[in-house]
Amino acid sequence: MNFLKILGSCFQKLWAWVPIGSLSYLPLLVVTLAVLMPNQALAQTTRLERVLANKELRACIWPEYYSISYRNPKTRELSGIDIAITQDLARELGVKLKYVDSNFAQLYESLEQDRCDIATHAIGITEERQARLLFSQPYLKSGLFAVTLKNKEGLQNWDSLDQSGRVIAVAAGTIMESVMSKSLKKARLLRVQFPGTREQEVLSGRADAFMTDYPYSLRMIDLTDWAAVIQAPSSMTATEYAYAFAKGDQSLQMRVDAFLSLIKKDGRLLQYAKTNNLEPIVLLK
Repeated sequence: MNFLKILGSCFQKLWAWVPIGSLSYLPLLVVTLAVLMPNQALAQTTRLERVLANKELRACIWPEYYSISYRNPKTRELSGIDIAITQDLARELGVKLKYVDSNFAQLYESLEQDRCDIATHAIGITEERQARLLFSQPYLKSGLFAVTLKNKEGLQNWDSLDQSGRVIAVAAGTIMESVMSKSLKKARLLRVQFPGTREQEVLSGRADAFMTDYPYSLRMIDLTDWAAVIQAPSSMTATEYAYAFAKGDQSLQMRVDAFLSLIKKDGRLLQYAKTNNLEPIVLLK
């Protein structure tokens, strides 16, 4: 909508409230129109235009997500495939990058309440999430992994998880919660709310295992000496990961999609995946 159309629309709405034949309201009409014009124009500004105008892209991350958007607890430095991708994206847009700490339980809230422009912590695409959010094209795809204690009695394979008396922990709001709530028949599902952690539940004995994905399983292998990882059978559906946006305006989503297509083609996405040991789950087409 151009300036003249916005002006005409505002004038028509205000004129409808002016008594017929009266010009005494004309000064008030002009002042009110001047006040409303910036707000009306702002309402027509797209998400991408606001990002460019503010020269800042606000990206939600989950700083516990190893190889994705992980914050080292000692150095406080961020690393992971999504850190590399968003830094490149911000450079291409010519804007500053502001990371906003979030998690999967806060995913909807962070986007819908405009705390960030984009969620960039490998968001699994599910029907439930698609009903409320927009997604970019996928760039990773992961199956499920169970993490338990090494030499845990009776827990050496996937089939031994869903047994009477077992407790399986999941992080609230994750795709693991959705998948396991449907698939578990005998074991009890324990939903862990932030700031609690699945690791604490297993180490304390309150849970026998917790569910995660390929990137987070790397964290358990690399950073602990107690964890054993069990991969789900190939018959279980893997989940595609993408970036998420609030419903409505698609301008930023379309720009990010174009950027993802570019880095898939020019080799940058593959290089980022290799750097973060995610080559087995990267999607290049």
